Amino acid sequence: MTAQLHLNVNILNAGVFGGSWRFPGTDGVASYRIEHYTDIAKKAEAAKLDAVFLADGPVLDPSIRHRTGNNLEPSTVLARVAAQTERIGLIGTLSSSYNDPDEIARRLGDLDYVSGGRFGWNVVTTAGPNAARNFGRAGEPDHALRYRRAASFVERVVSAWAARTELRSPQGRPVVVQAGGSSDGKRLAARVGEVIFSAEQDIDKARAFRDELRTGAAEFGRNPDEVVVLPGLSTVLGSTETEAWQRRELLDELLPDAYARARLSGQLGFSLDGLSDDEPIPTHLLPDPDEAGGSQTFYRVVRDIIEREQPTLGQLLKKLSGGGGHRIVVGTPEQVADDIERWFRAGAADGFNVMPDVLPSGFEDFVDHLVPELQRRGLFRTEYESDTLRGHLGIGVPELRVGDDALVAAR
Repeated sequence: MTAQLHLNVNILNAGVFGGSWRFPGTDGVASYRIEHYTDIAKKAEAAKLDAVFLADGPVLDPSIRHRTGNNLEPSTVLARVAAQTERIGLIGTLSSSYNDPDEIARRLGDLDYVSGGRFGWNVVTTAGPNAARNFGRAGEPDHALRYRRAASFVERVVSAWAARTELRSPQGRPVVVQAGGSSDGKRLAARVGEVIFSAEQDIDKARAFRDELRTGAAEFGRNPDEVVVLPGLSTVLGSTETEAWQRRELLDELLPDAYARARLSGQLGFSLDGLSDDEPIPTHLLPDPDEAGGSQTFYRVVRDIIEREQPTLGQLLKKLSGGGGHRIVVGTPEQVADDIERWFRAGAADGFNVMPDVLPSGFEDFVDHLVPELQRRGLFRTEYESDTLRGHLGIGVPELRVGDDALVAAR
């Protein structure tokens, strides 16, 4: 375990909650202006966070009719963020399914160089029929095929970075970030991932997931101590516990029901039409996780909740609050800090990919009240000790065997 926590902020449009754009005092269309991202990044840097993170998908999602989206391309946004910050890391999502590896290698390698070694690439295998149609395809590629392509894609990109003789960044090459809870995803993470995002809700399962990835990395000849696992964490903060729960209840009320149902339907792989809020989810329709389409990571999370808690549809929609399946913690800064510390000291996480409930207000609460509490406990840095993302994370540059099936071998 690292000596201190690693913390990123996910700048997810108006916030992770499905109704965040409707929260009082929030500018629902701020995510369509560059200042939204640069202002949050500056706050994150002042709080000494490891990185800002941008999620993305190469598609205009139909759910845009029910909530705002992230519709500015990540590498473009992060180039602007890099120009207005000095030390904070910059992590962007770019698809291995719908991009060209040579073009990605140059674009991201150049961004790493001009930012002074602060970039990390979140590799995703884009799921869903909407993205497939956006690229003229009748349907999304098979799950296993997407991951085989991703492995080859990453090898080609990383090899291109290793071959650069000019415009090399101070951190050697961008950090490879990956998220995957499926069998294919975990193998790819163990093989190439340096930072691993996860969606675990249970502390024991999170610890087992982290242990499995570290063991897998060692089997690929890598140093398991240089695999940083960051579960997603949605925070709802209040000056009192009652205030925090009132905020959460308001966010649940603001959640567009059509959006929540459509998102859950997409995760489960079947229609919820005709199912009332007080009825349970029909478990006989749930496929085996390894046979599910779309994102198996979030499918596994939601299926586990259904099997463990047996909620009605309404209860499940409220639990997820349109956020997709990441763990939500509600309380005072001290209570949320207790939760973070418990997970960290239990070996369930090296830190967290933080998704505030509402942006920017929820993030302002996080940096103004929760970060100082973590610093007071000695769990988080008070000053940067490095100028690069690898330096913040405490990981070196892996030795690369170009063309080798093992791809990356940290010695």
